[in-house]
Amino acid sequence: MDATVVAVASDGDEGDDRRHLLETGSEILPYPESPWRPQPPGADAKPEQQKPQRVASLDVFRGLTVAMMILVDDAGGAWPGINHAPWFGVTVADFVMPAFLFIIGVSAALVFKKTPNKIATSKKAACRAIKLFILGVILQGGYIHGRHKLTYGIDLDHIRWLGVLQRIAIGYFLAAISEIWLVNNTSVDSPVSFVKKYFVEWIMAIMISALYIGLVFGLYVPNWEFKVQTSSSTFSNPTNDVGFKTIQCGLRGSLGPPCNAVGFVDRVLLGESHLYKNPVYKRTKECSINSPDYGPLPPNAPNWCLAPFDPEGLLSTLMAAVSCFVGLHFGHVLIHCKTHSQRMMSWLLASTVLTVSGFLLQLLGMPFSKPLYTVSYMLLAGGVSGFLLLLLYCIVDVIHIKKPLILFQWMGMNALIVYVLAACELFPTFIQGFYWRSPENNLVDATESLLQAIFHSKRWGTLAFVLVEIIFWCLAACFLHMKGIYLKL
Repeated sequence: MDATVVAVASDGDEGDDRRHLLETGSEILPYPESPWRPQPPGADAKPEQQKPQRVASLDVFRGLTVAMMILVDDAGGAWPGINHAPWFGVTVADFVMPAFLFIIGVSAALVFKKTPNKIATSKKAACRAIKLFILGVILQGGYIHGRHKLTYGIDLDHIRWLGVLQRIAIGYFLAAISEIWLVNNTSVDSPVSFVKKYFVEWIMAIMISALYIGLVFGLYVPNWEFKVQTSSSTFSNPTNDVGFKTIQCGLRGSLGPPCNAVGFVDRVLLGESHLYKNPVYKRTKECSINSPDYGPLPPNAPNWCLAPFDPEGLLSTLMAAVSCFVGLHFGHVLIHCKTHSQRMMSWLLASTVLTVSGFLLQLLGMPFSKPLYTVSYMLLAGGVSGFLLLLLYCIVDVIHIKKPLILFQWMGMNALIVYVLAACELFPTFIQGFYWRSPENNLVDATESLLQAIFHSKRWGTLAFVLVEIIFWCLAACFLHMKGIYLKL
């Protein structure tokens, strides 16, 4: 999810030491002077040091995350149970975004472990982040209308500036700059030296979290109003009128949909017209008779049900960047711990601390909320991502059970192109542009309808269609991998 140039691999590519984010993965290149723990006398560590081994579990993790995004985006409407939680709480879908940010942090730790020219490396990181941000605005700003709508174009007065790719760009940039400038040259030969080397980065993550908490609970949110289009028509004069709805707030520290500081900051700095128009809280009981799915408004629904809210807003994105810092820590462990057992024990400890801390914060009054990206949610998601990486590392890189997961590994090695074409719906939109007499008669819709007819169920047919879609993209990624073609900066 961070590149726009197609590159063909070659033997003389000097190791491609700038692979990261959702590209083709990274290689382990431990520091020669960082044994973490001294090896026993007579121990032969040469086999591990002769040739750096590719960490295949990172590719599998990356590919599995992309596959999960396709699953929850395309099947979540038919299966609300796997869709995002309407506001508070977490579902399977709510762990996908943090997993992206987590693996970006892990990859950044590997990419920037040696930066002889910090200024040049910072420029490259900034350039990549800018390209990714611009790509996100093009794909998610409203210019491309997506599947079922064979149109394009956006009024610049209503373009959405933030989104998933933009959040990843910001998180990546902060993590990369921290890795380049805040890490000292301390040699790591013990847990104490490990802490000293990365202590400033940890302080940075804590300061970002403290700033978020201070703003969320300290900002005063006044009453506010927003525009609503109301349709009123007669047989001779149909019209679309613009009205205004007022939201009564005048308080601090609210975490509910209408009066939280996250939405307030976005309305002030970005403007109401540039926010996401179909927020997830429209699936709450207050706003949908079909909750937890979308549906008509119930009687006496509050005004805020129609208000815009950006789930990738400024303040929540600031907090989301801390997920990249969590990934950095796991990447540092991967670099400095030379044995499987040391890495796995360190990851297990960190994942447990993160998960327990998340639940403790929830008990203290900070609920899990993906739209707000609360600190408790960040900690829980970071812990879950850590446990998943630990599990995949054990299966793929320790036990060497790779064949059952090879599809996800292929997808992970070319995750950006899969994300752009599949998750952003460029490819299905292109296919739907070729239809027979009516736009509904196209290959994509016909395939989904056929599977629904075979399963005699709209829900199960949709799920089967999405699984076929995921397998298709795994095989497409395999083809690109066999040709040595990867999408990257």
